[in-house]
Amino acid sequence: MPSASDKSLTVLLKETSRSFYLTLRVLPKAIRPQIGLAYLLARTTDTIADTELVPLEQRLDALLKLRGRIAGTRPTPVDFSGLLSFQTSTAERVLLERCEVAIAQLRTLESSDAQLVREVLNTITSGQELDLQRFARASAKNVLALREDAELDDYTYRVAGCVGEFWTKMCRAHLFPNARLDDARLLADGVRFGKGLQLVNILRDLPADLHKGRCYLPADKLAEAGLAPADLLQAANETKLRPLYNHYLDVAEAHLAAGWAYTNTIPRGQMRVRLACAWPILIGAKTIERLRTGKVLDPRHRIKVNRAEVRQIILRSVMFYAWPSRWNRLFTRSGSAS
Repeated sequence: MPSASDKSLTVLLKETSRSFYLTLRVLPKAIRPQIGLAYLLARTTDTIADTELVPLEQRLDALLKLRGRIAGTRPTPVDFSGLLSFQTSTAERVLLERCEVAIAQLRTLESSDAQLVREVLNTITSGQELDLQRFARASAKNVLALREDAELDDYTYRVAGCVGEFWTKMCRAHLFPNARLDDARLLADGVRFGKGLQLVNILRDLPADLHKGRCYLPADKLAEAGLAPADLLQAANETKLRPLYNHYLDVAEAHLAAGWAYTNTIPRGQMRVRLACAWPILIGAKTIERLRTGKVLDPRHRIKVNRAEVRQIILRSVMFYAWPSRWNRLFTRSGSAS
């Protein structure tokens, strides 16, 4: 019978993320609470970082305090009253208001699981703090960019690649501890899986980020293409950007291909985990396909996979799971090999 804390976590997940809740439901019960809890806490830290009407110093202070709360080094709850009044999203308000529910749940986990949750949240929060500091002076009139690919790779690791590590370690410990696998390769592919999903988000959200003064495409690569970060505010520069943009689509797709290899390395009997991995990969691949031909600098044309297409992806993956050859063909690469 589920505990009261388990029920509270389930309710909170339903209230704050319908899409992730559906994915979470497919996971085996042995890892569902840990992964759901890590997701909720990551969403909470993300809400703090993204509350742009609140001064930067106040957001950084709240992140630091919540990081200490998660790590168990801060004995008192974080006061979010200064952030709550600026929340226009009901889900984000609920995350802040009920943060202590998630913290209480963290204390009920096995020590090894709690440590994994704390480690991944520490890494994610470090990425969010670095991002806030890096773009502290950014605006639509002062577009700032990452300097080089190493910074982009580091950022995608901190906010998403580390999740691949966390997911892998949690699954390995609870679902298939005795399976004979190349753990180093599995972890490496898990990291690339997360990086690929984050890079797809970055490329899809490029126009919106630019209008906030944030450019995640490295300045040195833009300069080689004859572009400055602010030039990307002009949709007319898409033709000039396109070769470089396609390069990063290729990088993202190669990461997703590693994620697909990761998915198929998981023992075949772990159908639920494989499906939970396959869905974001296939949605990401479909998004890349759209981005190759879409207007990627025009903020009026946000490119996304619609709900009907997501349902079709889910249905096809379940239908073809019993036929490995059909299943393997679900993921195809639309660009050049990388």
